[in-house]
Amino acid sequence: MTFPELSSSPELLTFAELGLNSALIKALPASLKHPTKVQQLTIPAILAGRDLLALAQTGSGKTLAFGLPLLQQILLQQQTLCTKSVQPPNALALVLVPTRELALQVTEALQTVASQLSTSLNIQLLCGGVALEDQLVELTAKPQVLVATPGRLLDLCKQAHVSLDSTKHLVLDEADRLLEMGFWPDVQKLMAFMPKLKQTSLFSATLPEALDALAGKLLANEPLRVEAHKVNSVAGEIEEQLYLVNKGSKAQALIALLKQYQWPQVLVFISARDDADAVAKRLAKAGMKVAALHGEKEQTVRSQTLADFKANRIQVLVATDLMARGIHVDALPVVINLDLPMSAPVYVHRIGRTARAGEKGLAISLVCHGEMATLTAIRSLTARELPLALLADFPVTDKPSEKITDGATEIQVERKRPPRDKQANRRSINKHSAKEFKGKR
Repeated sequence: MTFPELSSSPELLTFAELGLNSALIKALPASLKHPTKVQQLTIPAILAGRDLLALAQTGSGKTLAFGLPLLQQILLQQQTLCTKSVQPPNALALVLVPTRELALQVTEALQTVASQLSTSLNIQLLCGGVALEDQLVELTAKPQVLVATPGRLLDLCKQAHVSLDSTKHLVLDEADRLLEMGFWPDVQKLMAFMPKLKQTSLFSATLPEALDALAGKLLANEPLRVEAHKVNSVAGEIEEQLYLVNKGSKAQALIALLKQYQWPQVLVFISARDDADAVAKRLAKAGMKVAALHGEKEQTVRSQTLADFKANRIQVLVATDLMARGIHVDALPVVINLDLPMSAPVYVHRIGRTARAGEKGLAISLVCHGEMATLTAIRSLTARELPLALLADFPVTDKPSEKITDGATEIQVERKRPPRDKQANRRSINKHSAKEFKGKR
C-alpha cells in the first residue's frame, strides 16, 4: 500500500468531536458513551469522503465505525434531493458481507440507530435463504441502504430487480474473506453494476497479502489506511490455552472440560459440517443443551439457533466457520477450537468471538500432532508463542512422524512407537491436570 496510514489513536474524543451530527448522537444506544479506537480513526475520514482500508481487532466496533458516518452521509444526500424535489434514487449505499448471519447482524445494528431518527431511512437486508418474493416486496419501499451477501445480490441485479447505478458508498465488511475465490468473482461482477465514482471502504481484522495488494486498486479517492491495532493481532483480553491431545480423544476431552467447568456459554468451532452434527449429538447424550450450526441447515433453523444461543437458551453451540466472522454474542466467556482452522487468519477471527467490547475471554484449542504445521502458521501470523500443554487425564499416545517444536519445548520421537509406550510425549512437556486448568467459571 502506498497511501497514507494512521496507526495511533487520538486522545479520547466524543462522537460530536468526530463530526457526527446531534440527531445521530441522540440515536446511539445509551450504553455507547465514547467511540472506540477504530471509530475515532475512521469516522472523520469517511465523513470527509475518503476511501479507506481499516484494520482493527475483532469486537472493536467496526460496524458502527462505518455505519454511523454512512447513515449521516445518506441523510444529507436525502435532504439535498428533497430540496431539489428530485425523486428518491435507487439505493445510495451498499454494505457487502460474506455470511447471512453477519448480514442480519449488520442490518440490525444500523436499524437500531436509524429507527431513532426523525427522518425515515430504509435499510434492506438481501441474502440467500430468504424467500425471493418477500425481498422483492420489501424492495418496493426503495431502500436507501442495502446490506447484502454477494450471491443473492448478484442474482437480483442480473434479473434487474435491483439497480446499483446510484451507489455512492460501498463498504466491504470482512474484506479479506470477500476477496477469497469463493466470493471475489461475484464481488467483481457486482462492482461492474456500480458507478466508478463512489466512496469505498474496506474493513478487516486480518490483512492477508491479497487484500493488501488489491486495496491499492480498489481505493482511489484520497485513500487512507487506518490501523487501530497491530495487524493480525489478538485482543489482549483473550487468554489463549492450547492442549496437545490424541486426535481420537478430542471429543472426550471437550466433554470433560464442559462438565467440569460448567461455563454458562461456550462456542465450539469445528471445520467439517458433518463433524459438527456428530459432536453436537455426543454432547446432547452427555446431558448438555447443545445445537449445531452450519451452512447446510435451512436459514430459518440457522437464524433460530443463533437467536437461541444469544438468548442463553443453548449452552453449547458447535459451529463451522460460519460463526467465525463478525458475529457478536454478549459476554461470551469461552471459545473452544476442537480443531485448528486450515487458514491462520481464521484462528484470529474464531477466538475473537470472545472478549468483545473490552470483556475478558478464554480461548482453548485442542491440538493433535497432525495440526502442527497449522499451529506454526498461526504462531507466525499472530507473533505469539502459543505453547502446548498436556491434560493429565488425556495422555497423548499418538506420535508425530518427525521432530516438532511446540514453541517452548522440542520433542523428538521415532516414527514407530513401541507397544504400550504411553509416556514418550509427557517427558518434556509441562503436564497440566484438569484440576489445574485456569478457566472462567
